[in-house]
Amino acid sequence: MRKDLDDVIQGWPYDPGPGEVLAREIRARDGRAVLQIRIELGILQLEVAGRPDGTRPHGAATYLDYLRHYAANRADVEGTAWTMSPRHCIEADREFVQFYHRRVAWLSLRRYELAARDADHTLALMDFVRKYGPTEDYIASHEQFRGLVQFHRAQALATLALERRRPEEAVDALRDGVDRLTHHQRNWWDARESSESPDPTLIEQLKLNEQEIRRNFAVDKTLREQLDEAVAREDYEQAARLRDQIRAHEAGGRR
Repeated sequence: MRKDLDDVIQGWPYDPGPGEVLAREIRARDGRAVLQIRIELGILQLEVAGRPDGTRPHGAATYLDYLRHYAANRADVEGTAWTMSPRHCIEADREFVQFYHRRVAWLSLRRYELAARDADHTLALMDFVRKYGPTEDYIASHEQFRGLVQFHRAQALATLALERRRPEEAVDALRDGVDRLTHHQRNWWDARESSESPDPTLIEQLKLNEQEIRRNFAVDKTLREQLDEAVAREDYEQAARLRDQIRAHEAGGRR
């Protein structure tokens, strides 16, 4: 039985364009869907749900799930502040890398709902590291990438909304992305004495995307923007009506 990858590699040349990720979703021999990414020296194969490597760390769906359970138990037992051990950091980083590969693959395949799902997992793992990381340097090694993950998430949600013909939701997703990126810049980058700085083009790109959608779909003010204005001027009756409209709109989108 052959174990080399020659047939697969020869049938799928590595010739990406600038910034392009070569990915595909196929059926494995047992019929399950798997995700493959072509890299220069071969192929990465990832599971489409759960952890990309298909494992269950300590019986948990992901290592983040295990860490949350472990941290809760340690706090109860020790009654003191708990921080991640070197082994925890190594395994958390492994999960970061796996979810990164899958997220960019989903974006390449235009599977935006799944890309947003994996972005949410990565952001939750970053939140855990920010709370329990052992050193500032270790926390910083992850926080410096938070903006990129937030950018991917906003773009995925906005494009998904456009696919569903909901341009107002796309605008709201982009505005939320800008707010998150701006908040991260003010509360993380601006507080650090470092030669590094955030990438301003991420916020600029989201704003350009928002302007394009407003222009192409004649979007003036979204319901959420109108809600923000009603709350700002303390018009709570109008705010209540707008909240009802938003809930009805969201319920209709889930059908």
